[in-house]
Amino acid sequence: MTTALFTHPSAREHVTPPGHPEQVARIEAIWRALEAPAFTALDRREAPEASEADLELCHPRGHIEAIRAAIPESRYVALDADTFVSPGSWEPALRAVGGCIAAVDAVLAGEVANAFVAMRPPGHHAERARPMGFCLFGNVAIAARHALERHGLSRVAILDFDVHHGNGTQDLMWDEPRVRFASSHQMPLYPGTGSREERGAHGNIINVPLKPMTGGAEMRAAWDGEILPAIDAFAPELVLVSAGFDAHAADPLAQLNWTEEDFAWLTGRICDVAARHAGGRVVSTLEGGYDLQALAASVAAHVSVLMERGEE
Repeated sequence: MTTALFTHPSAREHVTPPGHPEQVARIEAIWRALEAPAFTALDRREAPEASEADLELCHPRGHIEAIRAAIPESRYVALDADTFVSPGSWEPALRAVGGCIAAVDAVLAGEVANAFVAMRPPGHHAERARPMGFCLFGNVAIAARHALERHGLSRVAILDFDVHHGNGTQDLMWDEPRVRFASSHQMPLYPGTGSREERGAHGNIINVPLKPMTGGAEMRAAWDGEILPAIDAFAPELVLVSAGFDAHAADPLAQLNWTEEDFAWLTGRICDVAARHAGGRVVSTLEGGYDLQALAASVAAHVSVLMERGEE
């Protein structure tokens, strides 16, 4: 089978102020990278808009309405010190969620082996009723709830290798025993959460903080030695990935020293777990990554491995 790519032109309509790291150029760099001949076989699909019922899988109606009401007619509105919306932000925010949901549907239906959702704004910092960290809605968390509530799965893993802790996903999955959320992330770093002691209401959360300047060898040891064995023991029926590429050595917002080869290695290991327990079913969605060249190269490495594994 093939790998699906879910994206939509509206991703460039979510415009942030000049100099903001979560900029339109990020998605354009990814699109250019995935237009290379090596990616011709991707099953390219349009990310649909999520419905309000989809958003309510994780967020209260008041949060949804507050985001909608904040969308300005011109320029930008700051939801917090880091998180902005502009006139074109609503549609891509819905499609970022809807792409994750559609990817879950396609993978669970056996239409494709796995999928990558290239949309923005990202999602893993959005808490139940609080946008933050460039994120409006919990894209990957909503996808997990969709798989549980609408497809009847009983065990879903969310693996987050973004350099920043996925506090929003943790908040949304804190009391969800059917989900194992595992995150490696730099500490200390924004948003300040993600200590090992944060375990979830059911021991369902695994946080592995990494010291600044941690490189690929230490990352591989952490994932092979701690995170992946725990996910193996959980035996997920579906693996979701918060794919942030800001742990790259070139990224301006953090101080880890990973390379494209590290992201490829980790993608392969995640696919190994999915092959053992979930029929290879992986849905990955874009989170961070703010050096444009490193982001494009790392996404290409990530998707290349998904494509290789999808053909096995």
